[in-house]
Amino acid sequence: MAYEFKLPDIGEGIAEGEITRWRVTEGQSVQENDPFVEVMTDKATVEITAPATGVVRSIKAAAGTTVPVGAVIAVIERAGGGAASAEAPKASAEAPRTSAEAPKAAAASKPGTGTRGAAAGAPAPQPAPEKPPHPAKADSAAPAEKAPPAAGNGSTLPGGRVLAAPAVRRRARELGVELGSVTGSGPAGRVSQADLEQFVQSRAVAPSAGGARAAAPSAAPARPPGPVAAPAPSSATEERIPLRGIRKRVAERMAKSKRTAAHFTYVDEVDVTRLVETREALKAAAAEQGVKLTYMPFIVQATVAALKRFPALNASLDDEKQEIVVKRVWHVGFACDTEQGLVVPVVKDADRRSLLNLAAAIQDLAARAREGRLALDEVTGSTFTITNAGNIGGILATPVINHPEVAILGVHKIADRAVVRDGAIVVRKMMNLSVSIDHRVVDGADGARFMNAVIELLEEPRRLLLGSL
Repeated sequence: MAYEFKLPDIGEGIAEGEITRWRVTEGQSVQENDPFVEVMTDKATVEITAPATGVVRSIKAAAGTTVPVGAVIAVIERAGGGAASAEAPKASAEAPRTSAEAPKAAAASKPGTGTRGAAAGAPAPQPAPEKPPHPAKADSAAPAEKAPPAAGNGSTLPGGRVLAAPAVRRRARELGVELGSVTGSGPAGRVSQADLEQFVQSRAVAPSAGGARAAAPSAAPARPPGPVAAPAPSSATEERIPLRGIRKRVAERMAKSKRTAAHFTYVDEVDVTRLVETREALKAAAAEQGVKLTYMPFIVQATVAALKRFPALNASLDDEKQEIVVKRVWHVGFACDTEQGLVVPVVKDADRRSLLNLAAAIQDLAARAREGRLALDEVTGSTFTITNAGNIGGILATPVINHPEVAILGVHKIADRAVVRDGAIVVRKMMNLSVSIDHRVVDGADGARFMNAVIELLEEPRRLLLGSL
């Protein structure tokens, strides 16, 4: 009997999800708890496993489609002709796996109830993905490539997939290269980045015939994967990339923030000479406990102390009820740059943590964000956000508020500058801070006072260590 698989309630008040990648194709046999589909919720990508054993009869949602919870996303013909069901399985109490955990979960055949989401729309079937020999980040928004039957090319996996790392696949899509056309030099014919670049270079210098694009002699005609065809780099004037996954969520949230919040940015500079000295003095002791001590734990501590003095910045605005919601918890999010896009992990109860505990938490969350292994509750619930681009560079930015919060702190690079102290010009370690506030909720004067409180603590970091806040 046919089983109508509906997008389950993943939790955290999620009302809809975007299908970023199908792990199965129509006509494919699946076992219960096999990887089935990857779905992007508000901030995280989760993998949903097959709810039943059988054959995938139809896929109701193309990759990139956003569907509401409860919508039918696929139909499975049950093995053995079991009773039909139109209900989605009950959501597991376990935190949802992110896409990067899929290879380990699939290999271990961990028991479950197939609760990790799906979506609805016209089908765009994708081949079953490879299971790499080592855990690696899953490219959740990437459709799979089909390898052409060309002799001497990279080793293929079940389903016709070529053996290659996700980063190599991503680069191949950018270049419009069919991985099956590339000869792999790695173990078991695995295609490396060097193999791909060498193939592209050889194709670029090969003579073209009749104006056609040059290709390797053994390669089938290159066909970029996915719904959008990208021309060869040698003749391309533009590239079209589907807006989906984390990038789509960032776009939606930033646009909503700019539409709703009345942004006002205040900027000041900080003399962080003593902060630099303090960090240097504590780095070795932190390293002995396996923790890399950065400037962020100090900044988080100073920010939380200032938020307690100016609680209007630790709030949100309920537009529907026209109420300002002041938070009595201090959950600090920090913007983290990843290959998938901007992610904001959240340090819960930052006010209750020591400097070393904050450093360990930030280190752990940042590492797992870059690997795509954050649980949904680790990227939700922030009350205030810090964005730190100081390690990249730049002296000033006007950050966009992380909706529905009402303020965000921007941290910029530390540099030697000539400043005046006691009538003399001296060189000090200086850094700029910028705070963007929602002027509907926070007055500019309070934003400036908040900034002054942060600056006082960063210029005298011993007060943070003593707890004199």
